[in-house]
Amino acid sequence: MPTLKLYQIDAFASQVFSGNPAAVVPLENWLPDATLQAIAAENNLAETAFFVPAGSSYDLRWFTPRQEVPLCGHGTLAAAYVILRHLAPSASGVEFTSRGGPLAVTRVDDDFTLDFPRLDLESTPAPPAALARGLARQPVEVFRVSSADPNYYAVYDDEAEVRALKPDMGALESLHPFGVVATAPGAVSDIVSRCFAPSYGIPEDPVTGSIHCALTPYWAARLGRTALTACQASERGGWLRCRLSGNRVHLTGSAVQYLEGTICFGE
Repeated sequence: MPTLKLYQIDAFASQVFSGNPAAVVPLENWLPDATLQAIAAENNLAETAFFVPAGSSYDLRWFTPRQEVPLCGHGTLAAAYVILRHLAPSASGVEFTSRGGPLAVTRVDDDFTLDFPRLDLESTPAPPAALARGLARQPVEVFRVSSADPNYYAVYDDEAEVRALKPDMGALESLHPFGVVATAPGAVSDIVSRCFAPSYGIPEDPVTGSIHCALTPYWAARLGRTALTACQASERGGWLRCRLSGNRVHLTGSAVQYLEGTICFGE
């Protein structure tokens, strides 16, 4: 019976049962896409990360329970954790190739720093009516990026408004392929956010690294500094340190391992 190693890592967390859980499945060669998707659906976590060795780096892909996505922060952090803790423990960093471009992760003690692309927000003068209906609270302004980051970004005046949101998931699901990010200035952090992606099988994502590729340059411009702290105000919650560096964004957080196991499938 074919078997695969499976790890579950709580990313952007300093202890288990917090941050964002991601499954990580190391591969020697790529399996059929249908098999990757079936494994991700079986795991039923926000993301399952798969990687294959490619010389001195790794090819990396991410799947939600419903489909593959072009960029994922917490899945990248989880994959780097597995490589740097289990497969190459003497290394201080790892490089990936992905649909989101070249990515790198470095480790210093318990901190992992992701080197990700900068994404710039553009105003959306006429957002879909389902967006305001789904959030049930009118944002000050709405932005989006492009197909590289299929999300609407709804900006509010303060953290209390973001925390008070009780989304209509049916309305937000109708926005597919777009998810929705709500953000505001933080009360004890520079940035606060929440992220909803029900059409991807993720009603609310606990901590979403990739959205900070867009939130970091936006709030850096508004707040007048390039180093920011960010809190994602989900039930599990998570913290990131964000730094804008030209056309790149550096996201720093920690991670902890929840489980290690074996996937058994086929004959």
